[in-house]
Amino acid sequence: MTTQAPTVLSSISDVERETGIPKETLRVWERRYDFPQPQRDDNGERLYPLEQVQRLRVVKRLLDLGYRPGKIMHMGTDELSELANKAGATTPPPDASDPELSLCLELIRGHKMHELRQRMAQAQLQLGLRRFVTDVVAPLTTLVGDSWAAGKLAVFEEHLYAETLQSVMRNAIFAANQQIGHASATPRVLLTTVPQERHGLGLLMAEALLALEGAHCVSLGVQTPLSDIVHAARTQQADIVALSFSTVMSPRAAIENVVELKNRLGPGTEVWAGGSCAALARRQLGPQCVLDLSDIPGAIARWRAQHAALAS
Repeated sequence: MTTQAPTVLSSISDVERETGIPKETLRVWERRYDFPQPQRDDNGERLYPLEQVQRLRVVKRLLDLGYRPGKIMHMGTDELSELANKAGATTPPPDASDPELSLCLELIRGHKMHELRQRMAQAQLQLGLRRFVTDVVAPLTTLVGDSWAAGKLAVFEEHLYAETLQSVMRNAIFAANQQIGHASATPRVLLTTVPQERHGLGLLMAEALLALEGAHCVSLGVQTPLSDIVHAARTQQADIVALSFSTVMSPRAAIENVVELKNRLGPGTEVWAGGSCAALARRQLGPQCVLDLSDIPGAIARWRAQHAALAS
């Protein structure tokens, strides 16, 4: 006799954390659009089945691309996914058929984290840190995020990947800093995320490429209040504050945080933003503020040229 797998149910706090959709918005949608349709526990608290959470992830992705809730809330998951794929077609997706990326995904699904760590460390040594970040880490992280959003990876599997990658990246960044030497390196870059952003892999990728350009990096980790970012930037004498925004954030929230931080820091400290969400806000924030990983060398060169001119 076969036993049926238990239904996976998430609390409203879990759904808010995993999709980036506020609790208040979920309640409004429930009344206005009759979706989501949570179950209730014995205390009357909302519990969301996995298929509804997966549908909400795609809804959030479409909202970030500019769609209005009233236009998409009636759609099913497959229809939403098809629309999201068409809407994001302007950005070429990573090649999921790439042998190295496919192997890494299989190791994650098989929970073979020791093998994954060895594989990534070997790739970093063979390719060098720069190509390792741009050719392996960046596309693999996107594939992992897409697989999670499609329900093909569990949350804990995404977390296992993140922990494994962090250990590899930290070792590589430490080695890069030892080779370059940072006692008087400039610019001084403070890296962190705002309180609503809990994903930190983008910070590690940026820190690695900044270290290769000879910048002095100070990382605060994730979810730092704006007042603490300002205080840290002043005490650390930061020339630049670098922020990472994943798809959990909305472009509007990214813009508001960057503008507020610029106002608090004043003209002496630049604010740079990166990540998939920040890319959607490039038009409003400007190309010198919103950077891809490939933009980092040019941005560092621009900063140094400007400050050399001011010093002369």
